[in-house]
Amino acid sequence: MEDLRLSALPALADNYIWLLADAGGDALVVDPGEAAPVQRALAREQLRLRAILLTHHHPDHVGATAELAAATGARIHAPHDARIAASDVRVGDGDVVQLATPALRFDVLAVPGHTSSHVAYHGHGLLFCGDTLFSVGCGRLFEGTPAQMLASLERLAALPGDTLVCCGHEYTVANCAFARTLDPDNAALAARAAQAAALRQRGLATVPVSLAEERACNPFLRIDAPALVAALGHADDRVARFAALRQRKDDFRMPAA
Repeated sequence: MEDLRLSALPALADNYIWLLADAGGDALVVDPGEAAPVQRALAREQLRLRAILLTHHHPDHVGATAELAAATGARIHAPHDARIAASDVRVGDGDVVQLATPALRFDVLAVPGHTSSHVAYHGHGLLFCGDTLFSVGCGRLFEGTPAQMLASLERLAALPGDTLVCCGHEYTVANCAFARTLDPDNAALAARAAQAAALRQRGLATVPVSLAEERACNPFLRIDAPALVAALGHADDRVARFAALRQRKDDFRMPAA
């Protein structure tokens, strides 16, 4: 990461578009749902957009892809999904994205659950995981099953602990509030909640965050922890316990300020 600049560009209501640039001014973006934030960053930092990586087909992650590619000539890497019309290179599990400029390499991981064709990109100590893994949370199950999402999250959790999680949305404060209803004695979670609240009060992003920190405080990566088993039940069925956890999160509402 010494010669790379990573930026989380706020977009739409609560999305992040990830921008990664090298020292020579070549850059890629991940999940550009909106063109203007990317265009402003490219102009401000005098960067050349060379590649676009897409994790899944939802419009808030792909909406500006064709516009940016047409304006810059950037090559589009996208999962095998006909719902993503703009693509130069289709990628799937086990593939490698090898870019010449910027000179970067990413392993492609299939992580179904949020959508059936969702992928993540891992390389250079970074994990671009779209809407599969959030800080202290995970994505809703729009197309996949609890078993698929649990397997996907455990696959990501097995990556090195110093990997930086670069997710697609700013949900950390609400995710912490939910997690603390189930895991109130978790000191790492309490610290993360305080940190996230302070960052948001200053208008700053709560991500990226290390995977080690997520393993310590994210309930969706901790379903075997005694506190989670006690709160959720299904002691002998991990998938049922995960499904119960996801349902509780779906039903959760932030308390009034």
